[in-house]
Amino acid sequence: MIAAQLLAYYFTELKEDQVKKIDKYLYAMRLSDETLLDVMARFRREMKNGLSRDFNPTAAVKMLPTFVRSIPDGSALLAVVVKHCVEIRSLLRKPKAAPHSWVTAGLALRVCRSCPEGRLVQLISFAERDEAPRGAWSNEEEQEQLTEPDLRSFDLRLDRVISEAGLTLEILVESVQEKGDFIALDLGGSYFRILRVKVSHEKKQTVQMESEIYNTPEDIMHGSGTRLFDHVAECLGDFMEKQQIKDKKLPVGFTFSFPCRQSKLDEGILITWTKRFKASGVEGADVVRLLNKAIKKRGDYDADIMAVVNDTVGTMMTCGFDDQRCEVGLIIGTGTNACYMEEMRHIDLVEGDEGRMCINTEWGAFGDDGSLEDIRTEFDREIDRGSLNPGKQLFEKMVSGLYMGELVRLILVKMAKEGLLFEGRITPELLTKGKFETKHVSAIEKSKEGLNKAKEILTRLGVEPSHEDCIAVQHVCTIVSFRSANLVASTLGAILNQLRDNKGVGRLRTTVGVDGSLYKMHPQYARRLHKTTRRLVPDSEVRFLLSESGSGKGAAMVTAVAYRLSEQHRLIDETLAEFKLTHEQLLQVKKRMRAEMEAGLKKKTHETAKVKMLPTFVRSTPDGTENGDFLALDLGGTNFRVLLVKIRSGKRRTVEMHNKIYAIPIEVMQGTGEELFDHIVTCISDFLDYMGIKGARLPLGFTFSFPCKQTSLDAGILLNWTKGFKATDCEGEDVEFDLDVVAVVNDTVGTMMTCAYEDPNCEIGLIVGTGSNACYMEEMRNIEMVDGEQGRMCVNTEWGAFGDNGCLDDIRTIYDKAVDDYSLNAGKQRYEKMISGMYLGEIVRNILIDFTKRGFLFRGQISETLKTRHIFETKFLSQIESDRLALLQVRTILQQLGLNSTCDDSIIVKTVCGAVSRRAAQLCGAGMAAIVDKIRENRGLERLEITVGVDGTLYKLHPHFSRIMHQTVKDLAPNCDVTFLLSEDGSGKGAALITAVGCRLREAEQN
Repeated sequence: MIAAQLLAYYFTELKEDQVKKIDKYLYAMRLSDETLLDVMARFRREMKNGLSRDFNPTAAVKMLPTFVRSIPDGSALLAVVVKHCVEIRSLLRKPKAAPHSWVTAGLALRVCRSCPEGRLVQLISFAERDEAPRGAWSNEEEQEQLTEPDLRSFDLRLDRVISEAGLTLEILVESVQEKGDFIALDLGGSYFRILRVKVSHEKKQTVQMESEIYNTPEDIMHGSGTRLFDHVAECLGDFMEKQQIKDKKLPVGFTFSFPCRQSKLDEGILITWTKRFKASGVEGADVVRLLNKAIKKRGDYDADIMAVVNDTVGTMMTCGFDDQRCEVGLIIGTGTNACYMEEMRHIDLVEGDEGRMCINTEWGAFGDDGSLEDIRTEFDREIDRGSLNPGKQLFEKMVSGLYMGELVRLILVKMAKEGLLFEGRITPELLTKGKFETKHVSAIEKSKEGLNKAKEILTRLGVEPSHEDCIAVQHVCTIVSFRSANLVASTLGAILNQLRDNKGVGRLRTTVGVDGSLYKMHPQYARRLHKTTRRLVPDSEVRFLLSESGSGKGAAMVTAVAYRLSEQHRLIDETLAEFKLTHEQLLQVKKRMRAEMEAGLKKKTHETAKVKMLPTFVRSTPDGTENGDFLALDLGGTNFRVLLVKIRSGKRRTVEMHNKIYAIPIEVMQGTGEELFDHIVTCISDFLDYMGIKGARLPLGFTFSFPCKQTSLDAGILLNWTKGFKATDCEGEDVEFDLDVVAVVNDTVGTMMTCAYEDPNCEIGLIVGTGSNACYMEEMRNIEMVDGEQGRMCVNTEWGAFGDNGCLDDIRTIYDKAVDDYSLNAGKQRYEKMISGMYLGEIVRNILIDFTKRGFLFRGQISETLKTRHIFETKFLSQIESDRLALLQVRTILQQLGLNSTCDDSIIVKTVCGAVSRRAAQLCGAGMAAIVDKIRENRGLERLEITVGVDGTLYKLHPHFSRIMHQTVKDLAPNCDVTFLLSEDGSGKGAALITAVGCRLREAEQN
């Protein structure tokens, strides 16, 4: 007994001596918490540099955007819960339900009676397995407790959960869209894995996987890129042959576990090879393009590569599928890396500042800029010198499985040379690179059989180890692997602190999805990592969740989401394609406009023509002799203006204006004609009072921006109201009252006259604002409605009614028809309803409603605000389409409309606005091209130079409308050089100028 105790004491002392000896020898590898906290702070700085546009080019830690914008959000999971709950509702009414169903029902009720809403999702795991946790109700006595009040309580709780999620039962059940058949390729080490992943939602959510592993020979890893991707394509072809799916074009997710720069999900530009790969011609190239090329070269199957995913991202996605708190992915295997969900506002390299995106840190390169030199040892430097990529991936070489065994071997060699191990024996096997592997480290560190394993492994190396040697080697392995776990804990700690700060919480609760052979196979690694992480970041409550086939299943899940989004984008593009007019379609619009103009000018067809081509009796522009004080009235929108305009002729011509704006209440706009003109006269009287000239009878020009048939300059018969006006007893009546009305002027004519005052070459007026119209100087010989052949007269086209006879029906969409059907003047002004400011916002609103119903927007929820007609004003289009506006500001605009949007919603809304406004500008340009070409042909010119006077809020304020319209005119009327001159108060100043010209001509006639 005493002898046994003495022997045990001897071996304990021996072990302690050996441990102390190794501790002293490898002192530099034993890092204190102070050092680890310092490393954590350094890595946090590196993260910041990598996220910054200014510092990223030189940053060692690249912080690569992955364009994966969310982890599985639980909506699919919650939908399945809802399905189970619906079944439970019916089960509760069945007297003879199956026992396991009652277990599920009991659990559901228990959760819904007393637990927070978030716990409801726990139901799914039990419902899927048809089992209950300890304490769930499961016997017939408890069935009797499930009463009608219980059912009502269940209903109410469930409905509240769904409501708080912002969903409806129908949307939830339909939202399980990540389903289908997918291929996942996993290239990241010496083997290449291909998986077929089936995601289905029959009764419950299932993910079935079948996989096959293919070897990647060393000569292919170090050969040409073409040969490598030919090998991948060959393996994929073999796998599809075995699965009998060569005739299908399945979506493919490509797990490519090397640093890649991405600008979209289905692109990956390789930055640098790691993990012993060195295939030439791949760095700087798109791996998707290379793989597609290899597949196309074979020609015996087709594949649709939808997503390039880093294995770390795949791990996070897989774990996120099971735990919605998972927002970090961690790989500790052959290589090492981490990813996490970063706030978009911190990612300078990607447009937009709303929402989150997964960042692939590529932390293996931490220290490549020298920031870890003080903790790197001579053994780390020797490992680096002998690697395929010296000077790169320095952090990875300190911690990952690819290098750990070699690191231990180098230490053992040096200690043996110094006589500290194996009595100084050094064998060829011990000197051979790669003979001591990381799996040997794991085996030696096993608590019970570790020393025996050490003896076995060292004996194979020929060093004839003593018991002391085995103890020493075991401790060397412990120090090397412990340092790895500590360093990974410090960099992971930096990510956790970033997440905590991003969320602005005192204590972070999160899950880290983990994969990798070192983490899984080493007997102590995971425990050490967890313990150090919790010690370094005590303010974080971290759960480590082991990934199940992360790189494969995760890639498939990302691909499933990408496939759904791709299909969604295809449907969106298909819908918006109707707004993308081809050059041929626009030429047709121009041709039809020209035909309608001709019909309006001819006496025979004028009555039935929709484009009325109304003579204005304005025969010339100002000649500079106009002089005097004039009143101008401007009625054409929701406001009414009265102006006093003082025109002075001479060497220095001047136009001085004073005005006052009066609102027109909706009840007046849509009341009687008498009420409308009484309101106007009251406003004029107030203005004369305001200017101190009450009682004066000044010549007056009345800008009346509605279709009028003029019989002279000072008389106009209203044809029909537009722009929301509906005052009764006006249509067919002369627009006149007891004032000296010299001219009744359309705002488009006023715009032309204002610009003609500045540029004599201006002979066209265009308004693109609340409404739209154009006028131009037509040859008198072509105006059959007015006597006379000589000279020219301004014709008010009233082109807003273009298409009222159905000639534009082939390009009108269901949204145009909906806007028209619900307007005050259904069936009229159809062209105007496609291009003017009053209607563009309404077209967009109708598209947004449709997209929301189809589940493309706002999580399928149509807000009450969005249901309100005309709530989406055209000014929002101008704001949303501004190039300077970030997506966060777009979201702010949408929030003002009661639309709780995501970053993706904002992008779709911006796309919709762009499609609608672009079509409007092109249609407007096609109409203008018809006018300028007609003038050119009227005058028999090869080439026409002309100026268009333009006014209107849409033209002036929209960021792209004018540019697109100008380009369309240029494309459709190539023989016309058209200048566009912005009008300065055409409806007011223009009316006064026409009045002044009218007075001058009237005086000339009287004399």
